[in-house]
Amino acid sequence: MPADDFSIPQNVLMTVDVVGGVWTYALELCRALSRFNVNVSLATIGPGPDASHRRDVRDLRNVQLYETGCKLEWVEQSERDRGETEASLLALAGRVRADLVHLNSYSLAALDWNVPVLVAAHSCLLSWWAAVKQEPAPAWFASYQRAVSRGLRNADIVVAPTRAMLNEVERYYRSPDVTAVIPNGRSARDFCHARKEDVILSAGRLWDEGKNIQLLDKIARRLPWTVYVAGDRTHPNGSLAAFDHLVSLGMLSADELRPWFSRASIYAAPARYEPFGLSILEAALSGCALVLGDIPSLRENWTGAALFAPPDEPRAFQSAILELIHDVPLCRRLAAAASTRALRFSPGAMAKSYLRAYSRAWEHFSHREQPVAEEARIA
Repeated sequence: MPADDFSIPQNVLMTVDVVGGVWTYALELCRALSRFNVNVSLATIGPGPDASHRRDVRDLRNVQLYETGCKLEWVEQSERDRGETEASLLALAGRVRADLVHLNSYSLAALDWNVPVLVAAHSCLLSWWAAVKQEPAPAWFASYQRAVSRGLRNADIVVAPTRAMLNEVERYYRSPDVTAVIPNGRSARDFCHARKEDVILSAGRLWDEGKNIQLLDKIARRLPWTVYVAGDRTHPNGSLAAFDHLVSLGMLSADELRPWFSRASIYAAPARYEPFGLSILEAALSGCALVLGDIPSLRENWTGAALFAPPDEPRAFQSAILELIHDVPLCRRLAAAASTRALRFSPGAMAKSYLRAYSRAWEHFSHREQPVAEEARIA
C-alpha cells in the first residue's frame, strides 16, 4: 500500500525498555520509519540507557532519546512515585508535540494522553507464568492484571508480534476493540553466512526460565558438538544462572554476537515462552538450522523451516539436534528454508504495517472522542 493511502504521524512518542529485545525492535522500527519522515521521541522505561544504547541511536536522525526514570510496570512503586513519573511522561508528550503515543507496555495507556495510543504487546507476566510454571498466577499478580486491563481498555489499537501472543492478551485481560498482528523485523544486511562449523548456539536472558536454557545444559554432554550460550546470567534478584556443560560467552554486543551466528550450524531455542523470538530470526538470517521449542508462537513463524521438540522433554530435544548433526543435507535444507522464511520479517514490512496501525489508531481515537464533543455541544 502506498504511503499516501494512510495518515502518517509526524511526531511519535515511543516508550521502550533497554533490558531485552524490545530495544532492538524499537531501533529497527525507528530506522525504518525514517523513510516516511516520522520523528520518534524514544522514552526509556526502567533502567536507564548506557553508553552503548546512546551509541545505538546516535546515527538515527529521526530519533531523540529521553531517560524518564519511570519504573517498569511490574516493579512495585509508591503512588507518589508513579504519579510523578506519569506526569513527567505526559509533559514530555506535550513538549515533543506528539501526535501519537506508541507504548511498548500496557499500564501507561490508561493516562490521559489526548492523542491516539497504540499498545504493543510483546509479552506479559500472566502468560509467562502459565507457560513456565504451568499453574495459575499467584494472588499478588492481581494488581498487575488490573493495571494491564486498564491500559488495554484505553488503547486505540493493540498490536502483537504473533497471533499466539494476541490470543494470550485476550485470554488473560480483555479482547481489545482494534487489534493487529505485526511481526518484528530485522535487517538481513546486518547478518551474513560464513563457513559453518560444528557449533550449536543459543542466546538470550540465560536466567529466564521461559528461555529454558537449563534444558540445553542437561543434554550438552550427550551431544558431539559444543553448545555455546550468550547472554546475561544474572537474574534481577541477584542470583546467577549456573551451567555445568555449556560454554558461556557472557554478555555480547550485537556486533560481537554476529560472528557466532555466522559460525554456528545449529541454533537451539528450547523456549517454553517466546512471544516472537528476535534471536531466532537473527540466527535464521545467518544461515543457522533451527531447533525450537514446540510452542504456538514459534510454530506460527517457523513451521516448515525448523525442527520442533517439546520444551520439557530433554531427550526429544536432544534427538532433534542429533538428527541435524548426523543428516548434513537435512541440516542444510532447513538452514536454507529458515533463511528464506526470515526475509519475510523485514523492517520495511514492519514499518508499513505499523503505519497502517497508526492510521487505524487515529480513526478509533476520532470516533471515540466524537461522542464527548457532541455531549459538550449539547450542554
